[in-house]
Amino acid sequence: MKILTNPILKQLKANHARQQEDDVSNSTMPVVKLFGGACTWLLSELDDNGDAFGLCDLGMGSPELGYVSMDELMSIKFPPFGLPIERDMNWKPNKTLVEYADEARRYGRLVA
Repeated sequence: MKILTNPILKQLKANHARQQEDDVSNSTMPVVKLFGGACTWLLSELDDNGDAFGLCDLGMGSPELGYVSMDELMSIKFPPFGLPIERDMNWKPNKTLVEYADEARRYGRLVA
């Protein structure tokens, strides 16, 4: 399975371009949910360097907004079987990235 399909890539890059033009971060919807092990990422943007912006939950009780390298994400293999990161193919966003982040701070984990 391809993690980031062409339509997903287009939307991530379009969100990044919009973000560069205006401060629209409060209304940006996440585009894709990735997961592996106890980790979950809701990504909303992708820049030309391959860095994605989104809500990152590494399963340690402190989810945060920030950047993550897609190259690094794609290189992760989770023990014990060396499984790669997967995309939640059935997930659809129902709130903005900021709303997901506020909720994650309240619960100490990403709820999506």
